This record gives sequence, structure tokens and C-alpha cells, in this order.
Amino acid sequence: MAAKFQSRRPGRFPARPARFAPRPAPAPRPAPNLPPAAVVDAVLRFHDVAVDQGGQRTLLRLSERRLHEPEVEAALGPDAARAGRVAILWNERESEIIRVLEAA
Repeated sequence: MAAKFQSRRPGRFPARPARFAPRPAPAPRPAPNLPPAAVVDAVLRFHDVAVDQGGQRTLLRLSERRLHEPEVEAALGPDAARAGRVAILWNERESEIIRVLEAA
């Protein structure tokens, strides 16, 4: 049975290239401009607008009136304007953030 197969001695097979040409590296993606953690925390703590999205999901936001209250301004400082553009999609069942959305 072994006579039907060729032996694997080095001289009988064509030489293989040592390495194939490496693939070019993919272009780096720009880092997403995520809101600071303090803004996300403030929206979770001080939100006054909660819109039911169905499926036990709620969209949490800060209203314009709430943004100008002293406790919210003290917590956010210079990021108060950015917090007005941030909304958080919240999962009621798991009590966790699904997605943080920010308007342009």
C-alpha cells in the first residue's frame, strides 16, 4: 500500500515560498466622540423626560427647564449644553443602558 504514494523527501517537491505577501493594514477608524461619563451620569440622575419606547425600553432626557436648575448646573458645569443633546435608551427589565444617543 505504501508503494503507491510518493515519498516526502525535500528534493521531490517544488519549494514553497517562505511567506506570502502580508495584507495591507486596514485604514484606522476615527474614534467616536462619546459624551463624557459625567454627562451620562447626570442624564441618568436628573432626567425629567421619559418616553416609553415599548418592549420595556425608555428614552431618558433632560428638558431645557431642568438643565437650568442649580443642582444640574453644579453637577455638569461646562458640559450642561452638551447634556441637553444627550438621550439614553434605558432597559427597564435589566436596569441597564442600551445605547447613548447624541444629537448633532
